Amino acid sequence: MSNQTVNLTDSLYDYLQSVSLREPEILEKLRQETASHPQAMMQIAPEQGQFMALLVQLIGARKTLEIGVFTGYSSLCVALSLPPDGQVVACDLSETFTAIARRYWQAAGVDQKITLHLAPALETLDHLLAQGQAETFDFAFIDADKENYDHYYERTLKLLRPGGLIVIDNVLWGGKVADLTVQDDRVRAIRALNQKLHHDSRINLSLIPIGDGLTLAVKQSEKM
Repeated sequence: MSNQTVNLTDSLYDYLQSVSLREPEILEKLRQETASHPQAMMQIAPEQGQFMALLVQLIGARKTLEIGVFTGYSSLCVALSLPPDGQVVACDLSETFTAIARRYWQAAGVDQKITLHLAPALETLDHLLAQGQAETFDFAFIDADKENYDHYYERTLKLLRPGGLIVIDNVLWGGKVADLTVQDDRVRAIRALNQKLHHDSRINLSLIPIGDGLTLAVKQSEKM
């Protein structure tokens, strides 16, 4: 027994996956292809993708937002969990990375659920707000450039319906957030957002040590 989160050794991590991971073949193929990518470390862990898919199902999400697509693993996890009329609005800058994503979305038969915006995410988010889409999203996943995390969070909070869920990746940043000798811009931005969310009365909060750290923020029902 322990009153702290257990440390995952390699053998325990393998065991965790062996008894819990139910990864569809199409996701496994995408993950394996991404593993040979020069920036493969940007790929989320499969158990994280499965956890996000479960969250999407638990809240009955129909309209979701993704900021940072890479090769499309997380968006595919979400799209597969949505009902037939579900929608993923995806934001990324790279046509090269997302070309891989598009190929797998099509192979999985969910490409009609996903609308990809190849533009700076802040521009896309501002455009969605200008279109009157505030409080129409059920779920959002933020996993892009860390320096803009706070800006993404604020806009996403406006787009999310009361009771909707924001999921933010890399909030532990390999443990560097707890090492005060590390003061680069990305770490400072993550630390600042973590502190802000801790005291933000607009949300209910939980930071989970899955993958590289995952924050769950549920938007409160009160008017912001």
